[in-house]
Amino acid sequence: MIYTEQHIALQDSLKRFIDSEINPHVDEWEAAGTFPAHEIFRKMGKLGFLGVNKPVAYGGMGLDYSYAIAAAEALNHMNCGGIPMAVGVQTDMATPALARFGSDEVRAEFLAPSISGEYVACLGVSEVGAGSDVASIRTQARKDGDDYIINGGKMWTTNGTQADWICLLANTSEGNPHRNKTLICVPMKTPGISVARKLKKAGMNSSDTAQLHFDDVRVPQRWRIGEEGMGFTYQMQQFQEERLWAATGWLASSRIIQETIDYLRSREAFGKPLLNNQYIHYKLAELQTEVEAVRSMLHRAVDLYLAGTDVTQLASMCKLKCARVAREVADWCVQFWGGMGYMEETRVNRFWRDTRLGSIGGGADEVMMGIIAKTMGIMPRN
Repeated sequence: MIYTEQHIALQDSLKRFIDSEINPHVDEWEAAGTFPAHEIFRKMGKLGFLGVNKPVAYGGMGLDYSYAIAAAEALNHMNCGGIPMAVGVQTDMATPALARFGSDEVRAEFLAPSISGEYVACLGVSEVGAGSDVASIRTQARKDGDDYIINGGKMWTTNGTQADWICLLANTSEGNPHRNKTLICVPMKTPGISVARKLKKAGMNSSDTAQLHFDDVRVPQRWRIGEEGMGFTYQMQQFQEERLWAATGWLASSRIIQETIDYLRSREAFGKPLLNNQYIHYKLAELQTEVEAVRSMLHRAVDLYLAGTDVTQLASMCKLKCARVAREVADWCVQFWGGMGYMEETRVNRFWRDTRLGSIGGGADEVMMGIIAKTMGIMPRN
């Protein structure tokens, strides 16, 4: 995939917005443990950044997925990982299935205001006893007339304390765990929904994360996304975009490498700049090579996705490898920064803390390797 002038123009526009509206406030929002999602999302929505590849009929730009990936790469211009993740939930985690399978009525009610930034969205899949093991979720949506009655809970929900609606995966029947689930759009102000607690994380501090409870939450069945019982399948498809987006996010490694080079050029030890050290030269060169290798794999996966190919294997590989490379880059850069690298005030330290999530969230490394092994035909399918 080669970015055109139009892709680059989109990235430049988004970077200007970030420099003006986000980066000046990141330290404040990191300290607060949240950022003003409604304010930022409305501004992003007005400029079209939340609907790059979403249908024009609902306020999106209607561009192909390569533009969404270009925008995701531009989010790496932010001085943190938490806010890009919150944006990614809005654009590539909570809304792809809605945009693809939702009825016109449901898309008008939930997708359009998410694209405009009027609504903040969150995704309700993970639970205390079912993180990467999606088939094991226990949240139930029981039919009652024309409604669903929802009971259960969700965990590690990004945007959960600020969201206007949740794309909720729930069991709507008994039987096969891959055929008994449904995705449902649920307004967060519906009686019976409570934020049990705001979670304190090791990193991604500017992004709010919640544990949610659902106690006899009544919503109309017409708010489901697509067909009943197809939720697991829709979510697996939605994961393809989530994992490609996640892989893109860890390409911020390139920026951290450059910032480390700049620091080492100015930091002297034993009478010379630290950068004048052959071992450091070679390690930084090796790390940059790794970053460019995973960028190429990601762009190849996007090309295939645009061509209509199932990229489950490649998306899993991208997510696995990009996260691991980012962790390696972060660890080495902290090492080269020395004592300052261990200080929370430095961006390299923030990146170090933020990157640890990459091998856990959105499917742990072990789950990615299991998916890859299954698609290789070397691991039995359940």
